[in-house]
Amino acid sequence: MKQRNLVMTAILGFGLLAGGAIMAQERPVENIDPARHPNLADAQHMISMAFEKISVAQRDNHYDMEGHAERAKELLAQASRELKAAAEAANRHMH
Repeated sequence: MKQRNLVMTAILGFGLLAGGAIMAQERPVENIDPARHPNLADAQHMISMAFEKISVAQRDNHYDMEGHAERAKELLAQASRELKAAAEAANRHMH
């Protein structure tokens, strides 16, 4: 009985950690100046909107999408960082 309780506690703890990891996913930021780079800023905003839609879909499906939705969110966060890098590169090359 004691061993069973230990196993159940371990499973519950792992589930909470896994759920926390899903909730702790890095959200894309909107940090491009729209006055300077309106198209890049719009693209970054759309990334944020897509990230939120995926989060809603995960909640609706109880996070059971075999990791694909989570991976899509990781790629969106990466895309947002790349857009920021593109804006910074453009800033360095502007006259």
